[in-house]
Amino acid sequence: MCPPALIPFKPRNPKTRLSAVLSQEEREQFARVMLEDVKAAAKDAMCSPVLVCSELFDSEDVQVTILDTDLNGTLNAILPQSVTDCLIIMADLPLADAGSIRRVISTKKDMAIVPGRGGGTNVIYVREPTKFHVDYYGTSFLKHMKIAEEAGLSVDVIDSFRLHTDIDEVEDLAELLIHGTGKSREYLEGLGFSLSVEKGRVGVVRKR
Repeated sequence: MCPPALIPFKPRNPKTRLSAVLSQEEREQFARVMLEDVKAAAKDAMCSPVLVCSELFDSEDVQVTILDTDLNGTLNAILPQSVTDCLIIMADLPLADAGSIRRVISTKKDMAIVPGRGGGTNVIYVREPTKFHVDYYGTSFLKHMKIAEEAGLSVDVIDSFRLHTDIDEVEDLAELLIHGTGKSREYLEGLGFSLSVEKGRVGVVRKR
């Protein structure tokens, strides 16, 4: 059976820290193409995308809409009802590929976690979702490790460049232009973004 891949997604006014280089409309479209890259990687890894959205969003995929609760509340309502293993993967991981996701879901332990930068959590895979709950925001990686310990679940902490690299800051765009192969990189290049090197540091520049 293909495990569901729960993908939290904010369709309106996302990625505000990119406002210095992208308009709101561009950020919303950029978020959509990153989502497409994540969905494609999940499908290639034989997972079934399920979007967890902050509002109604036009998509052909199964969708769960957050209405009167936050992301934690929605996911924690879904997990106890899961009848199979489950993957939770963030929508801003455009470098994700099938190989990196398969590495996560092939863990021999009860669950696997890919940390994000700054103490966040980018990916969670759990074999028995009824035994686990999420607590995102802040140092969620440490919180998720504690939740797993208290539940008696063994955890595989996976070091994956492709799943560790979330796109939040302007500097992150350089990683996408260097390593990306999907729609997200094409979108940035279509907007005129390219790599720049100044004083030995790699960044991005946009031709207006």
